[in-house]
Amino acid sequence: MGIPEQVSASIRAISPYQPGKPIAELAREMGLRVGDIVKLASNENPLGMSPRAREAIAREVADLPRYPDGNGFELKAALVRKYGVAPNQIVLGNGSNDVLDLLARTFLAPGDEAVFSEHGFAVYPISTLAASGKPVQVPAVNFGHDLDAMAAAVTERTRIIFIANPNNPTGTFVPGERIAAFLAKVPRNVVVVLDEAYTEYLPDADRYDSVAWLAEHPNLIISRTFSKAYGLAGLRVGFGLGSPELIDLLNRVRQPFNVSTLGLAAAAAALEDEAFVARSADLNRRGMTQLTEAFERLNLTWIPSWGNFVTVRVGDAVSINQRLLAQGVIVRPIGGYGLPEWLRVSVGLPEENDRFINALRHALEEEAGQ
Repeated sequence: MGIPEQVSASIRAISPYQPGKPIAELAREMGLRVGDIVKLASNENPLGMSPRAREAIAREVADLPRYPDGNGFELKAALVRKYGVAPNQIVLGNGSNDVLDLLARTFLAPGDEAVFSEHGFAVYPISTLAASGKPVQVPAVNFGHDLDAMAAAVTERTRIIFIANPNNPTGTFVPGERIAAFLAKVPRNVVVVLDEAYTEYLPDADRYDSVAWLAEHPNLIISRTFSKAYGLAGLRVGFGLGSPELIDLLNRVRQPFNVSTLGLAAAAAALEDEAFVARSADLNRRGMTQLTEAFERLNLTWIPSWGNFVTVRVGDAVSINQRLLAQGVIVRPIGGYGLPEWLRVSVGLPEENDRFINALRHALEEEAGQ
């Protein structure tokens, strides 16, 4: 028996996460200039990072020969000020993906179940299988979470429920009152993970205070990231909020120094720059309108989105995506999420959105003319 055959079946069952195509890779493949490529594939902030974060990075460069603060004191202090939690209610991650993986490794034993929605974030089954757990995928309703069906899927082996709100890659949203009702009926021995990577993009009318629920639900973990609205995707910083008892367990599993010196400093500074986040959300709202109005003109169906991206039905998504790549436009095919006719498009700057719209129109015309 070879080494691969000795590895657990759950590891061998994992479909590796497929990231968005890098700009440099497309430039090499297509013979394009890097500056002529538009990337709208990975839900990054088109404004970049907060100026405060940039200044914080510059201040920390001299300390890079030393290890980071393994406890993340300054970032935790900023999170305490922002959310009114205690330091022992915070776990820091190398992006929120790291937090999700910590949750699976901490709370799943072999054969334990993790429940999540169809069209949910790909990391949920990956982390579950990596921990030798059993993924339980619940069919979606209108491309989003069916919370009643997810509650009904809970068994004596269920240890974790993952809820992404807004959901990636479909952009769907569950109102806060429905999540609160769901939490009230989930057994207290099941960890509910509320993945709020895109919460900063929610309009005021849809906002809810999930942090306040922590006092009532000691089985709740809130996961958030600095990769989206805060524009720090390349620095990989995320965090989880929960009860001290659960956070203590996560910190036992967490790798030492899992967040870099630059990441800690930039995240703490970015958290204080509320004006930058508000500007990012406003740009996103206007860009979303720009894209969806174009889809309407092109007679395309899209899924209403509460994130910084929108998913649109284009027919043969693999072919349309290749035609877009040939024009130097990178978006995200999501056949791996069970949506082979759809593309996910990040909201960019106005000129980037226009570039995509024109490229999409051309790709659709080419496809129709075959």
